[in-house]
Formats: sequence, structure tokens, C-alpha cells
Amino acid sequence: MFEKSILVTGGAGFIGANFVSHFAKSYPHYRIIDLDALTYAAHSAVFELQAQMDNVVPVRGNICDAALIRQLLRQYAITGVIHFAAESHVDNSIANPLIFVETNVNGTANLLNECLNYWQEINCMESARFHHISTDEVYGSLGAEGFFTEETPYAPNSPYSASKASSDLLVRAYTHTYGLNTTISNCSNNYGPWQHSEKFIPTIIRKCLAHEPIPVYGKGLNIRDWLWVGDHCQAIDLIFHKGKVGESYNVGGHNERTNLQIVDTVCNVLNELRPWSGHDYNELLSFVNDRPGHDFRYAIDPSKISKELGWTSQTTFEQGIRQTVQWYLQ
Repeated sequence: MFEKSILVTGGAGFIGANFVSHFAKSYPHYRIIDLDALTYAAHSAVFELQAQMDNVVPVRGNICDAALIRQLLRQYAITGVIHFAAESHVDNSIANPLIFVETNVNGTANLLNECLNYWQEINCMESARFHHISTDEVYGSLGAEGFFTEETPYAPNSPYSASKASSDLLVRAYTHTYGLNTTISNCSNNYGPWQHSEKFIPTIIRKCLAHEPIPVYGKGLNIRDWLWVGDHCQAIDLIFHKGKVGESYNVGGHNERTNLQIVDTVCNVLNELRPWSGHDYNELLSFVNDRPGHDFRYAIDPSKISKELGWTSQTTFEQGIRQTVQWYLQ
């Protein structure tokens, strides 16, 4: 019935949930196994929705469980892995870095090793693919000008970004040492449906609706390049199917905004869609002490994926933020 089986890790989290939905609809002949530990950052409701899809099998489990990975690879004859699963909140990594090392470094190493062993065993090293989703934060921080490219040296500044940099290097090593067919993508800040409430844009929405202060670090001038999650899913799809073995691709939205601009945009959309009688949501803006080692600016040059694979971001920030606010309101 199914042409191939693909293991997606972390498919009940923010980006993973959007990707599984996209992938299942785009490739009904693929069987998708979604392995997710259902930690605080995942959504059990996503698992319930996936269980109703004809070609998705949600499985609760941890990427650090080697025996489980081994079982799934063989049970479903998996010949593709798309690896989202990770601890991803910078503040949490500052408070408890070892959890990030365990999941992001050890978990990725475990996946790589089990895939290598199985794909060698069934003699499909060239055709099977392991795609690893990473972040632009591995590159460190930019000044007022310039962009991250695939040639930018790694310079992670938080335990989170250091753990992701480590996992990237492990993926690279498995290609160069063992010949594993891998690709890596490093994306800018995503936004859209299913993002966890602790993240910046959902926090703005949540605080506005509760009429509570919106916490903004420092002076609110830190800059991020924002990427609509649906555009990111399209990019991952392209890289998984057409990317060159051993290559990395930067995925960015060319939507640079300061944190203050983000707050203003979200508040203005809410002022229109959910008016607060006699008030402007911007009144709730509140500055808090900056986080330790807070990177000033991230911005990605997506020229490589555009030239090689034909991908470009299709969604403007204004379009995406309106859809995001509408989703959270619903």
C-alpha cells in the first residue's frame, strides 16, 4: 500500500506538527511514523489528529531509546528520517543545560547510529536519507549588517545553540566517516499555528488576551529574521527529496523585525480582530531584564536553497502574522 516509510521525530511539536500535516497530504503513498516524547512542548491534540490520518502512525517515545528506534526502523522498514525532535527554548537551556545535551546531542547520535546500522544491514545507504533540522543560532550573533550563510563559522552562544551545533557536527561526521546520506537545514525563527505558548509571538497574544504586561527583553531592539512555518515545511520537503548529500541549506524568510516591531504588529492585528474596549494592546508593553548572552541579531541569506532547489519564502510577515493570530483566537 505504501511506497516507503518515513520516520519523523518530534512531529507533535510546533514545526513538526505543521510538517507532518503537509507531508501526509502531499505524499499519500508515504507512511509517516511520528515519534514524539510528548513533553511539555508537544501537543497531545496533534497526536489525536494524526491518528485519524490514513498514512500517519503516531508513536510516543524518546529518541534516546535505542531499542525503540531499532524496533521502529525494522518494523516499518524505514528508509527516511526527518529529525525535528529537540529541546529548543534558550531560557530553559540556561536554567538546565544537561537536558539539552541529553536530547539534542545524545538523542541525535542515537538516531544516526541506529539508522547507519539498519541501512547498512539492508544495503540502502545511497537511497535512504537522514535530514536534520537545525537553527541559525549555531552561527552566534550578527551586528547591524551582514547575513548568515552556509559558510559562516559556528559560534553558538547559549547551551541550546551549542547543543544544536554539536548535533549538526555529528550529522556531518556520519556522512564523512560512514557515508550516511544526510542533509542539514538551519532555519531562522519560525512562527505560525501550534507554536508553544512560551515562545515570543504566542506570549504576546496570550498576554494581550489576558490584559497582562507583555514582557520584552532589554530595550526590545534585538532583531530576528521571521519565517512562516508553512514556507519552512516546503523547504524541508525540497531538501529531503532533492538536496545534495552532505550539504547544509539555510532557510530564512527575509523578514527582519525588532522585538518591538513584532509586539506592535501583533497588537495592531489584535486591536482589529479582538478589540479591547477603550484600550490599545500596545499599552501592555513592559520591559524586563535582558537574558544572559542574548544574541543581538540573526539574519539568513537563503541564496543557496533558492538557486539550487528553487525555494523562496512565499508568505509576507503581515500575511503570516494575521493567520497566526486568527489561529490562536480560534
